[in-house]
Amino acid sequence: MGQLFVRLRQPQVIGEILGGLLLGPMVLGMAAPGVQRWLLPSDGPVAGALSAFSTLGLLLLVHFTGAELHRGAGGARRNTIVLITVIGLVLPFAVGLGMAYLADLDELTGPNGSTTTLTLVFGMAIAVTSVPVISRIMLDLGILESVFARIVLAVAVAEDVVLYVVLAVVLGLAQAGSSGIPLWQLVSQEAPPDLVTYTYYAVVPVLFLAAVYWLGPGVYSRTAAARANLVARRSPMAYRLLFVLVLCAACAGLGIDPIFGAVTSGMCVARAGAGQRDGGPAAGGSGRRERDDGLRPFAMGVFVPVYFALVGVQLDLAHHFDFLFLCWFLALACAAKSFSVWLGARLAGERNSTAVNLAVAMNARGGPGIVLASVTYAAEIIDRGFFTTLVLLSVITSHLAGQWLGRAVARGIPLTDQDAPVPPPHGPREPGAGTSVGQRPTTASHPKEHLK
Repeated sequence: MGQLFVRLRQPQVIGEILGGLLLGPMVLGMAAPGVQRWLLPSDGPVAGALSAFSTLGLLLLVHFTGAELHRGAGGARRNTIVLITVIGLVLPFAVGLGMAYLADLDELTGPNGSTTTLTLVFGMAIAVTSVPVISRIMLDLGILESVFARIVLAVAVAEDVVLYVVLAVVLGLAQAGSSGIPLWQLVSQEAPPDLVTYTYYAVVPVLFLAAVYWLGPGVYSRTAAARANLVARRSPMAYRLLFVLVLCAACAGLGIDPIFGAVTSGMCVARAGAGQRDGGPAAGGSGRRERDDGLRPFAMGVFVPVYFALVGVQLDLAHHFDFLFLCWFLALACAAKSFSVWLGARLAGERNSTAVNLAVAMNARGGPGIVLASVTYAAEIIDRGFFTTLVLLSVITSHLAGQWLGRAVARGIPLTDQDAPVPPPHGPREPGAGTSVGQRPTTASHPKEHLK
């Protein structure tokens, strides 16, 4: 299904999710329940293998997202970046917190969810912006090097780093409320009070991120180049995968969800690759791609499609979907995020047309929005209906951003007062086609390959 959607000039990820939807309880489960249970059993070796593939696909997808976070403002307007980042993150997050108090949380909460964790999920769902999807959209439109792109990516990177830290806190709190026990509790004879627990899960992810960000690139580069590292000498791809899994295991040992280890490992590998190009193992230069060791095309061709297909399998629009809730949640989420970005841009002195373009672009949630939905659902923080709503929110907002920017470029409208109109690099195409959720490149040799 993914390749079919590529031929139709549509995002591959939508085809993968739709393929899973067709094989799930929504379609095949109704037409042939026995066949559906045989094809996708709920337990046994097949279910275990699919779960392992899906989990690895999720970790690698988040790892490559972390690699995309290694970007700089590139000399873009700092006042605009700062104001959009602060207002565009704080205001939507506050709206999300307010929405949580107005909504009926009992109908949206999973077994491990609480008022605190579900409220934070609401805030993240409203505030999240997808770095990979928006970079892919702008790459396909030929505007990735524009002033507009530098502003959008600089803001999106800052927002996504903060939101991944908040996600680690949410998952840690959910784990603390279930059977999970972090390493620090092993030295205590009794469970810590709530304040200590909240402090731990708020501080440890930040410290872990800081340690990996500053020390990780040098460690990764030196160990990869060491003569004694037989794994790296025989297969750089295998060593990189091992590095990802080690950081994921370290997070699990600290009581943090492994996906935080995956995203920090991506940032680390990207910085290590940039540092080598700029004269040092961790110089943190201006390079925009992590080193090409073959892991990305392998993961995107094998593991990540399984992850998105199983996301589609879990969508049940017949029994676990509230259309009215989706409508008002989508409307309020788009309004809050777009208005906050527009307001920040206007306060920074940008023209109204520039502010509107920035607002629409940064409303795309893409892959990170789907990751937020799937990991909180897997942690049983949210229920299946809210999971479905978050997935659809991510797909719809990404499609809207791709369509808007595609039409603007096709009409020759400058996106900022410093940008000249740039035609699409591959000839005429349907505005926004194939870019809405971050279509994966079909070859690994693309000079500016980007992810969902």
